[in-house]
Amino acid sequence: MNDLPISLVVAVSENGVIGRDGALPWRLSSDLKLFRKLTMGKPMIMGRRTFQSIGKALDGRDNIVVTRDPAFDAADVSTCENVTEALTLARILATTRGADEIMVIGGVAVFDATLPVADRIYLTRVHVSVEGDRYFPPLDDAVWQEVAKEALPQGPRDEFASTLSVYERR
Repeated sequence: MNDLPISLVVAVSENGVIGRDGALPWRLSSDLKLFRKLTMGKPMIMGRRTFQSIGKALDGRDNIVVTRDPAFDAADVSTCENVTEALTLARILATTRGADEIMVIGGVAVFDATLPVADRIYLTRVHVSVEGDRYFPPLDDAVWQEVAKEALPQGPRDEFASTLSVYERR
């Protein structure tokens, strides 16, 4: 049960920004479609603020929210007090539903807690430098190897072009 890969899914600007004022600092319809495809049918772990920025549980996926707020409650969401608890629940849910991967979707504190145990990162590099208040750390080449890269051309509902890189732990 512990051999399920833990994968981070993150969109990062050229200067490392992943958020601003509790939201994404861009509109990328193409990346949202890719996010849905990558996460569908899999348990997703996120922090409370990330969940609140989304505004609702995402369909077709187990939504696991990490929060220290005992009063937090949302429809169609499981809550856990810490990332360790969330990973345990995600493994159980993934095994029960036949999912082959556990997805971690943010925010910064959840990424920081899971990066040391993650197996894979789906990183959409958004080709712009923006102002922001949340950052994703640079990846250490000694730890992470890029195994796939695909240009994501700017569609009609995208503010910027981007590139999807898949990294795996060495």
